[in-house]
Amino acid sequence: MHGDVNDRPWWKEPMLWLIVGLPAAAVVAGLITWKIAADGADSLVAEDYYKQGMAIHQTLEKETRAAALGLTIELSLHGSELRGQLHGRLDSYPDRLLLNLVHPARAEQDVSLVLTATDRGEYRATLPALAPGPRRVVLQPENEEWRLSARAQWPLDKPLRLGEGTTTDSTTPSANAR
Repeated sequence: MHGDVNDRPWWKEPMLWLIVGLPAAAVVAGLITWKIAADGADSLVAEDYYKQGMAIHQTLEKETRAAALGLTIELSLHGSELRGQLHGRLDSYPDRLLLNLVHPARAEQDVSLVLTATDRGEYRATLPALAPGPRRVVLQPENEEWRLSARAQWPLDKPLRLGEGTTTDSTTPSANAR
């Protein structure tokens, strides 16, 4: 008999492609999904999340200490230079302040700066290029005795005040907040 089903080569059988093709497509899709997940690990969850959660109490103590000292700083952007004037009841002003600009979702966009004292209470640092967007601004001396923090939209279009009366959000630490 000419044209009998049994005379066709195996690769021309549609039922074979249905039985083999669907599971093969699922395996390929699974491998692609695994690759995407492995390359795009979520930076929102810190590996030491428990330790950071326990550190919230220490953070609150540092912010309470800053409030007790009446500490405030007003940060302003002048070209690529960030300037700040620190006010408060300090016996001596630190020579350097650590400033972290923490992106809420992308750890690779976090920036850490050292603000250097230029005069009593006046600090400056050169700011690298930053993508626009929200940031959590955290400022503290090198000895981490006190801490000021606030949320800001970058780039700054007006001076940002940290300290007395600013809203802090220390209950949700970022993966890279320091």
